Amino acid sequence: MALENAVLQGVSEEELERAGLYNLLGSSLQQPVSPVWLSEAGALRGGEGTIGACLKELADAARGVDHAEVSREYHDLFIGVGRGELVPYGSYYLTGFLHEKPLADLRRDMAELGIERDPSVKEPEDHIASVCQMMAGLIGGAFGAPRDLKGQRQFFSVHLGNWAPHFFKDLENAKTSRFYRHIGKLGRTFMEVETRGFEMVE
Repeated sequence: MALENAVLQGVSEEELERAGLYNLLGSSLQQPVSPVWLSEAGALRGGEGTIGACLKELADAARGVDHAEVSREYHDLFIGVGRGELVPYGSYYLTGFLHEKPLADLRRDMAELGIERDPSVKEPEDHIASVCQMMAGLIGGAFGAPRDLKGQRQFFSVHLGNWAPHFFKDLENAKTSRFYRHIGKLGRTFMEVETRGFEMVE
């Protein structure tokens, strides 16, 4: 469900920035980040506000970390021996088990929204990376016309906002989280901003 080739047309700069943040989070969590990813993240510029501060911290961390070290950290966090420290799936966070009703609900809504599963991705669709990339696509128009804020809010509320803030907080505070704590902080902060923004949508 990667969106690198999506054509974003008729989308405001603010919406493009939101989609970009969702894609950034998704690409950082789908698999161990590559040296190219770290190089691009290291070139990010922070800005004003809490999101800007998080991006600056992430960029500083990306410039100062070893790729092999980050790969080991990803393994310890999400794969481990039998299981990693964190389980990055919506079903697990909402029910305590994998492959439960939240995954079925997501698959139903994916079908209605015209979102097809990437056959190269082996994980269930409710992986945090996949859901973030879906959200980016709904904002940017990767799955047809860009969704308005009401449509975005519906998807966010049902498939992301009810568990992703807890996941990102856990990632920020995980014992083995060093580089990825910056991803956790960015995700937690962004989820807070998104939640407040959607609360104002009528």
